[in-house]
Amino acid sequence: MEHDKRNQLILATDLDGTFIPLDGSEQNRRDLRTLADELQRRNVVLTFVTGRYPESVQQAIDYYKLPAPDWLICDVGTTILRRDADGRLHHVSEYDDALQQLVGDFSVTQLRRHMADVALVRLQSKEDQRPFKASYFVNRSRLAEAVAAVESRLTKLSAPYSIIHSVDPFSDTGLIDLLPAGVSKAFALNWWTDFTGHHHESVVYAGDSGNDLAAFTSGYRAVIVGNADRDVANQAVEAHRRAAWQNRLFLATGFATSGVLEGCRHFGLID
Repeated sequence: MEHDKRNQLILATDLDGTFIPLDGSEQNRRDLRTLADELQRRNVVLTFVTGRYPESVQQAIDYYKLPAPDWLICDVGTTILRRDADGRLHHVSEYDDALQQLVGDFSVTQLRRHMADVALVRLQSKEDQRPFKASYFVNRSRLAEAVAAVESRLTKLSAPYSIIHSVDPFSDTGLIDLLPAGVSKAFALNWWTDFTGHHHESVVYAGDSGNDLAAFTSGYRAVIVGNADRDVANQAVEAHRRAAWQNRLFLATGFATSGVLEGCRHFGLID
């Protein structure tokens, strides 16, 4: 049984701009149905890896009629949930414990207080602030400047947190997330594969933006959808070249859901 589990194929995918159909794309919606049917038929483990918070993920599942994931990695890698036999999602407390060890007594509440006077950033919604994540908006044209200012403040505080930044492809707004030091979608995915006993080689990761870059460059087989940020795609290509990884990166031509389907076929997750 354990042998079967460790060789089970896994699709770990970002949601917005990746797995979720783009507005107005009938092709994306058709490909979502194909993808859902094929993943179920092949018994592929489906893991959503997203910046959304859990309730927002459920809203997206309902609205876009997404297949129910087996696992959720939410909040840019700071929350993990599993779908149990009852069909409901439950927090994985062991992961919370691991993150708590990273930050010690330096809470996100303290962090937000120390960042309150950084002029270039403004807090995202209350729902986007999580126990191990502080999230901010910034004008895209000043994103690099804001990142430098936040990094300087983190250094001054000796805060056990690091920064991940990206651009919302729909609003063209800069996004900054402060997470426990070293934590990212890739960190969470690595922890999850170890926790569940799956092989890292069984994972195919699909994404489109800056907060997917760590996962693109962690050695997993990766699918970059056609609408992805070109700077992110170029950085991923260069990282794979430097690491001399062969056949681990697929640049899809299809946008969003269609690109995920294309990548799953390329890597043999589905026929």
